Amino acid sequence: MTSPEPVPDLILASASPRRLALLAQVGITPTRVEPGNIDESPRAGETPARLAVRLALEKAVAVAAAHPSALVLAADTVVAVGRRVLAKPDDENHARQMLGVLSGRGHRVYTGVAAAAPDGRVASRLCETRVKFKRLGLQDLEALIDCGEWRGVAGGYRIQGLAGAMVTNLIGSYSGVVGLPLHETLVLLTGLGYRRP
Repeated sequence: MTSPEPVPDLILASASPRRLALLAQVGITPTRVEPGNIDESPRAGETPARLAVRLALEKAVAVAAAHPSALVLAADTVVAVGRRVLAKPDDENHARQMLGVLSGRGHRVYTGVAAAAPDGRVASRLCETRVKFKRLGLQDLEALIDCGEWRGVAGGYRIQGLAGAMVTNLIGSYSGVVGLPLHETLVLLTGLGYRRP
């Protein structure tokens, strides 16, 4: 009887504690965490959806180059109103402007997930979620700014935080808005032969 092939190390190419927590939710603990440091600037004419997938792929490939025997998982989340990308705010005023744009209207959250396998295969998936905020009053805006959850996140809000109370409608993947769509991630990893140790 042949013994099963060893399970390769799983590297999460992201420093996001939220992505780590989401993986733990489904019983997956990466062997290590190593962010894929790449230029995240959008290209001319690039749609938000394409941007999310491209950045996830580039992060996965960049980290896989240094760890050829590992399975590398990467993700990138893009918040957009139409074709306008709302990146991570630079400061409080920038965050306030972004939240003002999101107030009372719908937007889309695109999360690209990509994985690079030890045998050279690379695969990706896109998760698109529609989110609508209530009309934000001055008190709502200031609460969202004062809590500090706008720091370091696309769109200037965290749905798993205070902003969750501002959402009136969500169609798609809640975990995708947090930063890692679990269904798409598990389908992707399974397709590349990953099994939980």
